[in-house]
Amino acid sequence: MSIDLLNWKILNCLQNNARQPNTEIGRQIGMSSPAVSERIRKMEDSGVITGYYTVVSPFEAGYQFKAIITLRAFMGKLKPFLDVVKTYDEVLNCYRITGNENIVMEVVLKNQKHLEAFIDQLIIYGETKTQIVLSHVVKNNDLKMLK
Repeated sequence: MSIDLLNWKILNCLQNNARQPNTEIGRQIGMSSPAVSERIRKMEDSGVITGYYTVVSPFEAGYQFKAIITLRAFMGKLKPFLDVVKTYDEVLNCYRITGNENIVMEVVLKNQKHLEAFIDQLIIYGETKTQIVLSHVVKNNDLKMLK
C-alpha cells in the first residue's frame, strides 16, 4: 500500500493520540470522519497499522534500572538463546545484530541485585557486556513522514 500525504497525516494524529475520535482527526486534517475511518481501515487491513497499545512506564511500575546488554553467544548457544529470550519479562527489545556480538537487548530491572540475577541467567549462553542507561535523550518509536 502506498502512503500518501493524507495517510501520513492520519498516522501522525494516531501516533500522537490513538484514542482520539475519527471526527477529531478529520477536523485536524480537513477530511470527513467516514473518509478517515475508511483510510484507517485500509491501513489496518494492509498491515501499515499493526495495532494499538498502552505504553507503561517501567520506572513507575517499580523497575528502577534500564540497561543495554550485548551477548556474544558461545558456539551452539545462539539458537537456544533465541528461543528462551522471548520468555524473559525483563527484555523490552532484543535484536540479532552483526559484529562481534550477536545480540543486543534493552532490559528493565528492579535494582542492582535483579540485574546481577538476570546476567547470571544469560552467561550460560555467552559473554555479556552491560551498560546502565542514565537518561533517555531521544524517544522516537514512531515512523514520521519524511520530508
